[in-house]
Amino acid sequence: MATEIYRDAWGIPHLRAADALELARCQGRVTALDRAWQLEVERHRTQGTSAAFLGADAVGWDVFARRARLDDTARHCYATLERRDPETAAWVRAYTDGVNAGLGEGARRAPEFAATGLAPGRWEPWTPLGVWLATHILFAGFPAKLWRDQVVAHLGADAVALFATDGPGTSGSNGWLVSGERSVTGLPLLAGDPHRYIEDPGVYQQVRLFCPEFDVVGFAVPGVPGIAHFGHTGTAAWAITNAMADYQDLYEERIRRAGTGVEALDPDGEWRPAHVHREVVEVAGGESGEVEVEVIETGRGPVVIGGPDDGRTATISLRYPPRVTGDLGFSALLPLLRARRVADIDRALDLWAEPVNVVHAADTEGGLLHRVAGHVPVRAEVNRTRLARAWEPGHEWQGRHETPYGTVDNGLAVMANQRGPSTPLGVEFAPPHRAARIRALLEERDQWSADDLSAVHMDTHLASAGPLLGLISALDGLDGLSAGEAELRDRLLRWDRRMDADSTDAASYAALRSAVVRRLAAHPAFAALAVPPAYPEVFRPWLALLPRIAFALEGLLKTEELYGIDRAALVREAVTEVAADPTTGVATWGERHRLVPWRALPTTSHSAYDEQALSGDHDCVLCTSSVPGLNDLSARGPAARYVWDLARREDSLWVVPLGASGVPGSAHNRDQLPLWTRGELVPVVTDWTRLTKEN
Repeated sequence: MATEIYRDAWGIPHLRAADALELARCQGRVTALDRAWQLEVERHRTQGTSAAFLGADAVGWDVFARRARLDDTARHCYATLERRDPETAAWVRAYTDGVNAGLGEGARRAPEFAATGLAPGRWEPWTPLGVWLATHILFAGFPAKLWRDQVVAHLGADAVALFATDGPGTSGSNGWLVSGERSVTGLPLLAGDPHRYIEDPGVYQQVRLFCPEFDVVGFAVPGVPGIAHFGHTGTAAWAITNAMADYQDLYEERIRRAGTGVEALDPDGEWRPAHVHREVVEVAGGESGEVEVEVIETGRGPVVIGGPDDGRTATISLRYPPRVTGDLGFSALLPLLRARRVADIDRALDLWAEPVNVVHAADTEGGLLHRVAGHVPVRAEVNRTRLARAWEPGHEWQGRHETPYGTVDNGLAVMANQRGPSTPLGVEFAPPHRAARIRALLEERDQWSADDLSAVHMDTHLASAGPLLGLISALDGLDGLSAGEAELRDRLLRWDRRMDADSTDAASYAALRSAVVRRLAAHPAFAALAVPPAYPEVFRPWLALLPRIAFALEGLLKTEELYGIDRAALVREAVTEVAADPTTGVATWGERHRLVPWRALPTTSHSAYDEQALSGDHDCVLCTSSVPGLNDLSARGPAARYVWDLARREDSLWVVPLGASGVPGSAHNRDQLPLWTRGELVPVVTDWTRLTKEN
């Protein structure tokens, strides 16, 4: 069989080849044709070389990537893969061969190369592992430990729980499993949507991979072979959500110069040499044109903050599983493609490393699976919550945790980053609102079809609004309100709590919430947290006070006592502010809550387009997150939506925020955006006669 490329009406590639290796080459080549700019940005981010063409804004990431040794870790993991699993190593190499074969033509299609003067480079066999690592190194949110240390230092240990929730820097997701007894076909359904920063081009690529061994549809990560997170093999399907597990540690180090080298104090009291070398980050358009980076690695891991000559902060190293084990979990990818039953998926997931996920799976025999997958090291409790002291014993890793299994109750399993089977492995979880709402919606019917489930994706009820609305209704101080203030209060108390794009009440609630957040963030009780320590800028999303207040607002308003803050008076001031705004009651939520995807080149003419008005909010099932108090724009939301039907795969549905192509101006660059915004999904087409073959 010759390698063949087909496309459906949405430009989604359907690939056929004689074997898995040829199919991997084809997947790599097609991805390079459709996503050349995205692939090269990701390769350079892995290497810490993106500032050489993106300029000074990319320096912070590049320095972090160099200091965390992402590229070196990818090489190490690939070398391990070659020894332990040569079949998968050859399959990854075939993918990179395909990328290299397509990059030249792909770069000619993508105008960003000419705009930046970037020439396509060469992909090495370890590059896909580097892309996976760079995509997920911040996924588990280890910088939250820096925040907790600041909270303890300034407010005390009891204050940590006040802010213990998923925040703006965390990736989330919804996922639900409907057993056959609750579906109209008698066979299971899987559905959900991963919540990430919406990137342009998108982080997920719809694709079909067909060879004699397997025939799988799903969402690939551009730059990585196979289908890792969401796939349907025809007889079995799987989908993931973020388990919110903690599996990366930060160590405060004692470190000193020793001749031309560096020494670090180990737990046994001995000073030992650390690895040290220097690298240079080139910067396009910068005054100096380059930034020198000293790369240091102790017995715990690479130093990512501070150093022997940095008197501003402590020296902090990062320990993460692939750096220690040389295993990034790629050995799971081929077995997932070959899976026929949930038992096959379960065995494949035993090989999974990171990110740590909760997985739902089902098959055409009615088999169901609900489990956690990934590498979580066994270590002291303090490692999981805060910085560990490298020079003190008791913080070593001692093997890995067994990953727990969840249950399917009343024919349903729902995960939305809340506490669940992964609770023993995590520290901060999402509030239970999204999960509770999804389950409540699913229990409203005895049976569901694939078409019906798409409505669940779009639910906009905001349960977390309760405490703020409760304060408004209960405040004695609201007596004697002006006419405008009373009208605002009455409208909000009648509001249906739905964050719909066309709702003026939702916009008024959001404005009031922001006004409260700003006042709390400016309160003297939190003043010590307002100026974060001089940590590198890549960690700032976890350390900024205002977003922390914004995402913890529900708990801050509900807690019995909050450092003597008169929250009633503060809400009263916010009501006055919002009522005086002439747009209150006129502007809709969608006029303020608009999509702002992340782009490597944010200011070129290729990037300009009319931002979409959005429904939803952070704690809605339709999780389109903004940062209350800062602005209402949404950079984070559903990076894909799917419904996998185990009865007939061709009845399955999917959609991405933008389109299949990463080439600006192409027919399939943004053709799914209107559907994604309205909550509509695209049918999964599996009939080859309905697809168009490319030359």
